[in-house]
Amino acid sequence: MSRAGGVVSRDFPLADSPSLRSRAEAWLGRLSGEAGAATEQAAGQAAGQAAGQAADRRLPVSPKAAATVMFVRDGEAGVEVFMLRRVASMAFAPRMMVFPGGGVDPRDADPAVPWAGPSPAHWAAVLGSPEPRARELVSAAVREVFEECGVLLAGPDDHTVIDDVTGHHWHEQRRRLLAREVSLCQVLKEHDLVLRSDLLGYRAHWVTPEFEARRYDTRFFSAAVPVGQQADDRTTEADLADWVRPAELLDAWRAGSALMLPPTVVAVEEVAAASSAASFIAEQPVVRRVQPELVQTAEGLFMRAELPR
Repeated sequence: MSRAGGVVSRDFPLADSPSLRSRAEAWLGRLSGEAGAATEQAAGQAAGQAAGQAADRRLPVSPKAAATVMFVRDGEAGVEVFMLRRVASMAFAPRMMVFPGGGVDPRDADPAVPWAGPSPAHWAAVLGSPEPRARELVSAAVREVFEECGVLLAGPDDHTVIDDVTGHHWHEQRRRLLAREVSLCQVLKEHDLVLRSDLLGYRAHWVTPEFEARRYDTRFFSAAVPVGQQADDRTTEADLADWVRPAELLDAWRAGSALMLPPTVVAVEEVAAASSAASFIAEQPVVRRVQPELVQTAEGLFMRAELPR
């Protein structure tokens, strides 16, 4: 780990995943091929054109906007965080421990979404993004956690939060959202609810490395599960969903018995250092866009990230 210019450079070992390592090695091989092709360009225009066409085929996939939420609570041994373990069949991050969340739905940017708390303009300043994208990201965070773990960050007004979203009716609303039969805006309006953006804290901004076939530009938020609600394990995308003790999960990650990507490792470390759930949510950490890069070192392949300090 090294420090420079307000950032900390940190190397993360590749997760023990054959598919991940295969993609990483293939990407490095392509980069080496590009270097060779660039040298050959000097041999003639035709070779240069061929090299350019090959390079075009090796361009990284554009990342999709996404949002994830770290639900925290005070436990007997310190702050705990709610996490999922993605099923092995998932195309992206199989078997990884993650926080609930996912990609945006274009309808998340609907200006008609009933809204309470800091405005989309406020969130645009916080996130450093245009207002429509800020609205989209906050709405996606609220929608995704309701779909995945049954927590709804909404209420009848800007002072109250709905306290019971269990039962068949609310499970049907989750199904409708997941199937994209309705938008978050429609569900909130049908139930006379407003999105409570004040219940979210902002933690981090990570972008998936270029070598991945599926890439996400993800904003990390924090929140508490509203009183009367509970996070559940009904999602089909995970085979485990529960509250975890950060120190125990980090020990399992170091031992190789739990898999996490760099953004999750850093986030769990931050939860482990928190004095309380409330203080963690209230924090306003320095946030910068972090995109790990694949590097080959004497010790093997690593993902190098420049973290804000």
